Amino acid sequence: MMAKYDALIKNGTIVTAADTFKADIGIKDEKIVEIGSQLQGDSTKVYDAKGKYLIPGGIDAHTHLDMPFGGTFSSDDFYTGTKAAAIGGTTAVVDFAVQPQGKTLHDTVGIWREKSDNKAVIDYGIHLAVTQMNDKTKKEIPQVISDGYSSFKVFMVYDNMRMDDMALIEMLKTASEAGGLVGVHCENYFAIKYLVEKLLSEGKVQPEYHAISRPDLCEIEAVNRAIKMAEIAKTPVHIVHVSCEESARIIKEAREKGIPVMGETCTQYLLLDESRYYEPDFNGAKYVMSPPLRDKKNNEGLWRMINNGVLQTIATDHCPFFMKQKEMGKDDFSKIPNGAPGIELRMALMYSEGVEKKRISLNKYVELTSTNSAKIFGMYPQKGTIAVGSDADIAILDPNKEVTISKEMLHENVDYTPFEGFKVKGYPVATFSRGELIAENGEFLGEKGRGQFIKRGKGQVI
Repeated sequence: MMAKYDALIKNGTIVTAADTFKADIGIKDEKIVEIGSQLQGDSTKVYDAKGKYLIPGGIDAHTHLDMPFGGTFSSDDFYTGTKAAAIGGTTAVVDFAVQPQGKTLHDTVGIWREKSDNKAVIDYGIHLAVTQMNDKTKKEIPQVISDGYSSFKVFMVYDNMRMDDMALIEMLKTASEAGGLVGVHCENYFAIKYLVEKLLSEGKVQPEYHAISRPDLCEIEAVNRAIKMAEIAKTPVHIVHVSCEESARIIKEAREKGIPVMGETCTQYLLLDESRYYEPDFNGAKYVMSPPLRDKKNNEGLWRMINNGVLQTIATDHCPFFMKQKEMGKDDFSKIPNGAPGIELRMALMYSEGVEKKRISLNKYVELTSTNSAKIFGMYPQKGTIAVGSDADIAILDPNKEVTISKEMLHENVDYTPFEGFKVKGYPVATFSRGELIAENGEFLGEKGRGQFIKRGKGQVI
């Protein structure tokens, strides 16, 4: 008697963080139910993946969809952003819900669930970005963790969002005791404030001064301080969007001492550099993000750090703004909305620039783009691997497909890509989300709102 599957993926090469082997995948009720050779099933939905890799769907654990910033909102909402992600081989995101001043964490959850529910096309989790550490917040933290919001973010910068060291220690301790993990945006607030005011007073208003006002020393100092605060609190800590090799070296030294610190970097810090800020006609504003792009020597340094396990994940910090929005800072770089797109291209760029150029192995690629994020943020093994019982979140990647990237081919709701003109070899050609083929050959096949909220448990320190 033939097995009954909802879908069958045949003839592909399965790649996980640990293994690479040829096999078929049988899918039923949104789960992987069988992995084996020459599977035969009673299914009308058979996908032939001959010559292609079957990898765990990408998990982008750092996105900012429909986020308020500087008087405007990021231009991708949960529909357009997750649709672009799906076409690019990503099957889950973890977005940041930023606590507005005067609002509780439960209020913040409500605001972001209204943004995401019935819009997302892939599954999504939510980190809570805590901006006010008070008695009410302390009581709420264990409650929201039990509701599936098991990770948090703290900003060491920005006027209405930053926490001082005292609040950071309290946040780390409170979250850790309740089974949560805190990620930290590390930059020195006062040094940046001093430099911004000095540059503007000298009439230096162009986009390149954004990077000059936020030198790598501001990040390096704050990474060191955040880790020391975690040492004092005796808790793990996760350092987000590491942009320079020296910050990663501090993480490396801490890990070697047994301190439970983890780190993330982003596509742009591996592939772009600060020379982009000098593009004429205000085009340097495309790359205004925080932390900013760094000197080119940091690119290869960061590749080394991800290859040797110092940094565990690669995300995007996807936070796009149309150029018209960027022009809010035409006469003052400090008013340029911070952020850039990247959600659709991460999987392709990291394969082409990483695996194809032999900077990382194929298994390390899966680890960095999916498995480690699932483990750290409490989704493993439901997400982040190809195994019997796991969600059938599978990206099919054609290692021979060659593409020259252009804005016109992408689906992000923004009018540029920072990776214009990049030539890539290896590109996602199909995406299954919980067993449903939702994207194929650059076309979205799913439905708005089909994505489900991921109630996450306690993550692992890896």
